[in-house]
Amino acid sequence: MRRFVCFYSAVLVLFTVYLALDTFVIARVYAPVEAIEAAPAQTTAPVVAETTAATTEASYTLTEHRTNDTTVYVVTVAAADPAQLRTVLAQGAYGRNVTEATSSMAARAGAAIAVNGDFYGSRERGYVVRNGELLRATSAGGEDLVIWADGSFSIIDEDDITAAELVAEGAEQVFCFGPALVIDGEVAVDPGEEVGKAMASNPRTAIGIDADGRYYLVVSDGRTRESTGLSLRELAEFMQSLGCTIAYNLDGGGSSTMVVDGAVVNNPTTNGKSIKERSVSDCVCIIIP
Repeated sequence: MRRFVCFYSAVLVLFTVYLALDTFVIARVYAPVEAIEAAPAQTTAPVVAETTAATTEASYTLTEHRTNDTTVYVVTVAAADPAQLRTVLAQGAYGRNVTEATSSMAARAGAAIAVNGDFYGSRERGYVVRNGELLRATSAGGEDLVIWADGSFSIIDEDDITAAELVAEGAEQVFCFGPALVIDGEVAVDPGEEVGKAMASNPRTAIGIDADGRYYLVVSDGRTRESTGLSLRELAEFMQSLGCTIAYNLDGGGSSTMVVDGAVVNNPTTNGKSIKERSVSDCVCIIIP
């Protein structure tokens, strides 16, 4: 009997370890779907705070702000073509536990600007549409951001529409992290609804659009002596102050990374002790030929 108990216990431990590895470590590629071809290498000097770069294709400005004891980096983009806002998948593939640094994905795509995406690979549900291709149609019943082919933004509830319907209607990107921060110019985060990490001050990443169609890619520092970080409500209020009519929360914490002209401009950190990028599933980028 003792041998059977020992054997059963060993099998149970091994199975538990395998499940943990399968969930968090073992990479599973479902399909190679990288749709962005490398653009010519950027030749402009690195962008610094308050510096504007411009080409005949688009213009973008990187500014540095200070709010709630936190440094926040904002790239404002006036794109000449909505297709310049693209997404890149880690290792050029859709899958689970397939990750890559945001800076590496940006370099591979030839992106002038990039921020981390929604880290779809950390969850098994929630719509995933990238560059017009439907990759995951399993609903999590959440609040998603849709970026349409014309460059406009919408906030949708997965219970109200299927992923296939969104693609049929012209969705180019669908992100399932959330929540929505600003809707119709109004802050959409109720402080009474914030709990746990949402209420706590943390590094954050967000994307927004204003009434003139300008994009805002935003990353805040956090978890350091220099920067406390933002709650979701504080992030929403900041996005509203920029003039965003719609803004959405992407993956934050140690994932929050902003890359401009090949350089990481923020201070990504998981524990506040070391400044280092975390590898993630995807990134949002601006391609400027």
